[in-house]
Amino acid sequence: MSALATYTAVHVIISLIGIVSGVVVAAGLLTSKRLDQWTQLFLSTTALTSMTGFGFPVDHVLPSHVVGALSLLVLAIAVFARYGRRMAGAWRWVYAVTAMIAFYFNVFVLVVQLFQKVPALKALAPTQSEPPFAIVQLVVLAVFVTLTFKASIRFRPDLTSTAPARS
Repeated sequence: MSALATYTAVHVIISLIGIVSGVVVAAGLLTSKRLDQWTQLFLSTTALTSMTGFGFPVDHVLPSHVVGALSLLVLAIAVFARYGRRMAGAWRWVYAVTAMIAFYFNVFVLVVQLFQKVPALKALAPTQSEPPFAIVQLVVLAVFVTLTFKASIRFRPDLTSTAPARS
């Protein structure tokens, strides 16, 4: 296996871990559960997904680089809101929204990759400018807008678990 193939495999594995943990974290946001370890896994693997995406050999900026940069930006805000501001006040919904946006970016790229790599999907949208690709991406966007709105309202973290113990 070539170095590039190995790098690609590691990138894909990290991405899939980010997506699976994103499902768990999103469910936690919707049910007002902190899920601290899942959140750490989601935030770290999602950041690694974006960072490793910049390591592929290219000669110009691609749309994937823009999505990766935006993902790292919203992840930085999510990490600051969750850990720097401990989700106090408005930082609660800032965290929920930015975490969901980062998750959306992962799923957006997953859909792109599926349409590039799965023969049946590639046949439906070989240039990704055809209606099937646009419809799937619009449905994914609509689902994420709805889930993000609900998560921003429903997520009410129990801040007592991060408070120092009293004697």
